[in-house]
Amino acid sequence: MPKIAEELTALDVKRLAHPGGKRNVLFSVGGVTGLYLQITPKGGRSWVLRIKVGALRRDIGLGGFPTVTLSQARDKAREARTKIEQGIDPVEERKATKAALIAAQRRGLTFADAVDKALAAKLDAFKNAKHRQQWENTLATYATPDLGKMLVQDITTQDVLRVLQPIWMDKTETAKRVRGRIEAVLSWATVAGHRTGDNPARWAGNLKELLPAPSKVAKEGNHPALTLDDAPRWFAALQAREGFGARALEFAALTATRSQEVRGAVWDEIDLDNALWIIPAQRMKMDKEHRVPLSARAVAMLKALHKLEGNPLVFPAARGGQLSDMTLSATMKRMHESDISQGGAGYLDRVSKRPAVPHGLRSTFRDWVSELTTYPGDMAEVALAHKISNAVEASYRRGDMIEKRRRMMADWADFMGGKAKSGKVVRLG
Repeated sequence: MPKIAEELTALDVKRLAHPGGKRNVLFSVGGVTGLYLQITPKGGRSWVLRIKVGALRRDIGLGGFPTVTLSQARDKAREARTKIEQGIDPVEERKATKAALIAAQRRGLTFADAVDKALAAKLDAFKNAKHRQQWENTLATYATPDLGKMLVQDITTQDVLRVLQPIWMDKTETAKRVRGRIEAVLSWATVAGHRTGDNPARWAGNLKELLPAPSKVAKEGNHPALTLDDAPRWFAALQAREGFGARALEFAALTATRSQEVRGAVWDEIDLDNALWIIPAQRMKMDKEHRVPLSARAVAMLKALHKLEGNPLVFPAARGGQLSDMTLSATMKRMHESDISQGGAGYLDRVSKRPAVPHGLRSTFRDWVSELTTYPGDMAEVALAHKISNAVEASYRRGDMIEKRRRMMADWADFMGGKAKSGKVVRLG
């Protein structure tokens, strides 16, 4: 029967010293059979469990002293002995765990990096550079703020929902594209070995059960818009706000242009002397250059803006890049909530009763043209850069029609500024 070692105390262990020589020395500490304190010639100390595992004799390291105390070493030794009795080799188990960790770390890829790699792999799938840019922009605007730093293997359906829910009702078409693009990125990550399991952005049998069908949302109406009665009051409240986000929203309202066109505006596109903003084709939804006559209000607002040295953007974000679409949306949301807190009814769409959003300003402009002016509807469609017949578009690109559009935008600015009363027909086109 093996000799049972004397059970040392913590103080006894602390007093143990290397007796001299060039080899490591083992001191049995008792309490658990085979548990030793190993001391090197230079004084290094660590715990070792000497035990037979199957047909092999193992020296199993249990950590260094005093980081691992005597009590902890005994607990670890007992745990190791229990595993051995169950047929588990602690050394091989440790190797397997370490290998799995290394493999997981190698597979680890953030969503932001996955977007870049997936886009690079799909270069041949893009018809042109603009298509790729649209992918990058929509993901950067809506998905990356929430998912960018997450490992693709950790992204769940709830994480994707967190991205989609804020825009599913108000920006349904955009939300559909975002979902599809997240799904494509995660699909690439799965095939490339960076994640396993079902795609959390999948629609059928997944998000379909958690979000209303896009077709049903669309029936409820498009982007919630300001009513004509609320527009001047809303515009006055907007002008009282500070910051590039508020000014970008003001410019969008005065020009009836899209958020992305305003957020990407650079000073080289704007001719203040001739009160004209020329948006190049590559920044337009229809891939055609769009000329926007600027009202006196719009020009005055631009002249009052502080230009950031070395930054070409008209409305830069705090860190110098483009403002996000969410910045403009958040501004409108805060204005709605502020109006309610002051006893007002907020700024609600007449039909859906939902809070108005930035893109809805274009609908407000179109309603104004139809209901309160005699400007031709085709002229309004050109101002909105909608797809219309080539013959109509050609006529409105002539200089005299640009001037008629200039008068229309000036009247619109006056209406928003409260100079024209709702229900009164304004200047003829």
